[in-house]
Amino acid sequence: MAGYECTTHRRSDGQRLDLLATTGHGTWPDKDYQQLGAMGIGCARDGLRWHLIESRPGRYDWSSFLPMLRAARDRNVQVVWDLCHYGYPDGLDIWRPGFVDRFARFAGAAAKLMKDEGVDVPFYSPINEISFWSWAGAQVGYFNPGARGRGQELKHQLVRANIAAIEAVRQQAPDARFVQCDPLINVIAGTLHAGEVEEAEHHRLAQFEAWDLLAGRQWPGLGGREDYLDIIGVNFYPHNQWFLNGGKILLGDRYYRPLVGMLSEIYQRYQRPLLVSETGAETEERAPWLNYISDQAALALERGVPVAGICWYPFLDYPGWDDDRHCSAGLFGYADSEGNRALCQSLHLQMKRLQARFTNIRESACSNGQRNDQ
Repeated sequence: MAGYECTTHRRSDGQRLDLLATTGHGTWPDKDYQQLGAMGIGCARDGLRWHLIESRPGRYDWSSFLPMLRAARDRNVQVVWDLCHYGYPDGLDIWRPGFVDRFARFAGAAAKLMKDEGVDVPFYSPINEISFWSWAGAQVGYFNPGARGRGQELKHQLVRANIAAIEAVRQQAPDARFVQCDPLINVIAGTLHAGEVEEAEHHRLAQFEAWDLLAGRQWPGLGGREDYLDIIGVNFYPHNQWFLNGGKILLGDRYYRPLVGMLSEIYQRYQRPLLVSETGAETEERAPWLNYISDQAALALERGVPVAGICWYPFLDYPGWDDDRHCSAGLFGYADSEGNRALCQSLHLQMKRLQARFTNIRESACSNGQRNDQ
């Protein structure tokens, strides 16, 4: 899968980011999707920019979204659409009940538009990374809403909004599918002190809270139900493991937990199909990292874990959130004045190997299934 960076949050200094604009994908969606077809990629993650679409309450301007939607449809790309990727309209108080109601109306309006455009079975990620947003936006004040010490409160509010959006979408598209994306992490203690070990495990288990809340396994008064968990999206990067109050645990370290074990754990917990909804690395680490993810996904499939796909994120180079530095993380670089992009050859070759590998795995599984049926 191709993941197009679509964050729209406001930084702590008040500046709003719009990565669809700064990467050029919002300008050149048809060219970008055309590239996918030539590479045998038929699925992507992309996003709507709520702050542009609903700059005035209840009035929707779809001009920033329709070219993307139609390009994906015409190029036969199945997109998982992020309805809210950290950003929301100016003047909207995220802490008030009105945030939930307004987001639900927006989600329902987007679903109706997509139905009118001929998308019968849409895929959505209603709110991207509830856990990370709660920490970044309300625990440490990294970006909007810029609060501190209110992470749990924001997590509950985002869960309410997610649920309301699902219900609004289902009214328009009963067969819609939902991918609930959150980081997959590992945290371990730096010592054998019992208190530190317990604290590290508490931090590690917190990664499941948003999914548990959506399913109604925690705080059922928020309205969660098991059917709100459809597809589990796990976002996993080289920096997703660390020592409590310490440094990162990097691939190759003896304390590094293999991804296959983490995928197995989350499948055992929820019994839902999994999608590696974000993964990626920068510069010369891109191809080796994808090779590692490919190996671990193959092992997971062998163990009966239904990994539905791997999304390289972001698929395009992008300017860093904090300093606008050129982040060479994509398969393609920045667009020129005509929307053309340079290709990262090493990552491209690794992607081709991955595609061939999983085609063989799928064909072998189908063949074995036929023999078992006979």
